[in-house]
Amino acid sequence: MKKKNIIILIFILLFSIIAGVFIYQPFWQKISSFRPWVLGLDLAGGSYLVYKIDLSQVEISDQETVVKGLRDVIEKRVNLFGVSEPRVYIETAAGEKRLIVELAGVKEIDKAIQMIGETPLLDFREFKDNSFVPTSLNGRYLKSARVDFDSITRQPVVALEFNAEGAFVFEKLTEKNIGQPIGIFLDNQLIEAPVVREKISGGRAQITGNFTLDSARQLVQRFNAGALPAPITLINQQTVDAELGEDSLNKAIKAGIIGALAIMVFMIVYYRVFGIFASFALLIYVILSLAIFKIIPITLTLAGIAGFILSIGMAIDANILVFERTKEEIKKGLPKAVAVEEGFRRAWTSIRDSNITTIITSVILYYFTSSFVKGFALTLAIGVLVSMFSAIIITRTIIRVFLLDKR
Repeated sequence: MKKKNIIILIFILLFSIIAGVFIYQPFWQKISSFRPWVLGLDLAGGSYLVYKIDLSQVEISDQETVVKGLRDVIEKRVNLFGVSEPRVYIETAAGEKRLIVELAGVKEIDKAIQMIGETPLLDFREFKDNSFVPTSLNGRYLKSARVDFDSITRQPVVALEFNAEGAFVFEKLTEKNIGQPIGIFLDNQLIEAPVVREKISGGRAQITGNFTLDSARQLVQRFNAGALPAPITLINQQTVDAELGEDSLNKAIKAGIIGALAIMVFMIVYYRVFGIFASFALLIYVILSLAIFKIIPITLTLAGIAGFILSIGMAIDANILVFERTKEEIKKGLPKAVAVEEGFRRAWTSIRDSNITTIITSVILYYFTSSFVKGFALTLAIGVLVSMFSAIIITRTIIRVFLLDKR
């Protein structure tokens, strides 16, 4: 039994050392460029953009759905350019809907605007009198665009799918333009002009041509970029100073260190030897939690750091429950080794139930709130899960090796 506990403890220590190297970026970056820390706008600085949403052509009953769809489209577009964890959300100001885009780490506003695009508008035009004439069919009716492959030639094609209303408009448009090109425009620039071969029903169509895989993907990206449910106009732009974010980060780290040290001092003073073991387990808990945050990776914001610091206090709660149970068993006259094991066994149900309720709350916060609160909920939930492992496995193993197995 002693040998098994020693092996487990050695494994935990080795894993913690590796995790410690991984989370300490100044040292880790000398070894590898893999997984640097990802900081949010409030910590890393970046670009802050405000867009006005034009809902004048949208029915009032459809506006909420359109706004949510717009937010999703912009978020997907930003993700295509590799911006880490953008924060995209809707606000109401002066009686109008506004789209807020926060891009952490992007200092050049012009680059940020280019990433999102200035109100791209996709529309379909029919060819009349040697020119393309606008029709009622536009990107609002486009449900999706994707790269597909011809079943015979296996050449790349672009597959389009319209919503129910768009399918009807598209069918009428193709019916009266058989043998004629349909001009597809993005921001009044012609991007493709496929010739209609037959009337197309059902809202599904294919654009064929001499596409390479890259050119087909580029066209699909243009379609999806222009399929906005409502036009947007940039009305405000600013850059968040990275120095201010660095100051906030330093203060958050300082608060976390002070909080953890205060907890350790309390545990050592009140629980003596058990407190020392719990404090050591708490250090390992902090290292492992931070390593998980980095490996996922989680974009750290001030709210996320707050959630993690809160989880540090909750991590020690499990140890307190165990130690108090152990003291009760010792008072009953049980030997220390038996009392400790009984303390862990009896405290487990309380630890499990309290942590499950916290995790449930975190899940609800994550799925039903804004991205700002999501960071808090995510770090709290992960911290609670790791704290259960820390209290039941790490603390228990340390006690068994250094206290109980010395008999």
